[in-house]
Amino acid sequence: MFGYINVNGAQLSEENKKIYQSYYCGLCRKLKEFCGKKGQALLNYDMTFLVVLLTGLYEPDTQTGEFTCMMHPMKKRQLRENDIQSYAAQMNVLLAYYNLVDDWKDDHNYTKKTIASMFEKDYQRIKINYPRQTNAIEQYMEKLAAYEAEKQTNIDLVAGLTGEMLGEIFAWKQDEWYDELKTLGFYLGKFIYLMDAYEDLEKDLRKFYPNMLPIGAGCCTKCKTCTCPDAPCRFPDQAFSSMEAYGMLVTQVCQANGLEYYYGPCTIAYTSCYLLE
Repeated sequence: MFGYINVNGAQLSEENKKIYQSYYCGLCRKLKEFCGKKGQALLNYDMTFLVVLLTGLYEPDTQTGEFTCMMHPMKKRQLRENDIQSYAAQMNVLLAYYNLVDDWKDDHNYTKKTIASMFEKDYQRIKINYPRQTNAIEQYMEKLAAYEAEKQTNIDLVAGLTGEMLGEIFAWKQDEWYDELKTLGFYLGKFIYLMDAYEDLEKDLRKFYPNMLPIGAGCCTKCKTCTCPDAPCRFPDQAFSSMEAYGMLVTQVCQANGLEYYYGPCTIAYTSCYLLE
């Protein structure tokens, strides 16, 4: 669930980069305050986005300062701290806890189970502090398990579950901003689910179709630097080529399968496919 929301650093001024980093550092400190050093391992940019969003909206009293970071001890770091970071830190732990539990249920990963148990007491505290948000995640897990059991194929319906859950996380308070923040979280949650499902698609398909042939919209991107033609491919079972390289006409493939090819001016659509055996 984490890893899809990040700042576009190239579009920020140097001053704004420092401000953004200071909120990131502040969130790290709040994670440590709430559940110790293990909490800092959960730090991510996704929750920093929530901090910046809610801080800009509610404009809470924010403390600024400098500190020495154990990871970067050579230079003092700037930080900004406020009540919203305390909230985001607890939501960070809550989401990470359920991610670990879900990984255990799906893959019986004992490492994830062990790590989840380390946050059990923290989870119980969050449940008391934020019952609405905790209940939203619990309902999300139950509904998701039910959809998986019935092999639900409506991806929009399943993605909506993540949206409903994240909507409650984004809505810090039940006030005049509740509906707007819940709507923003809903659509962002759907986007995150679809991105996560897309990244797992090839791996999931290979479970059922080991001889599957993935065909992309361009050259293979598995490696940053390709070894060919100087050396054999590092991952021959994972490499892929474009549809055109296999002699396919993308327009014909789209038309034959009832898909749009042209989406209007100033729009580029990338088309790929999987051949299953």
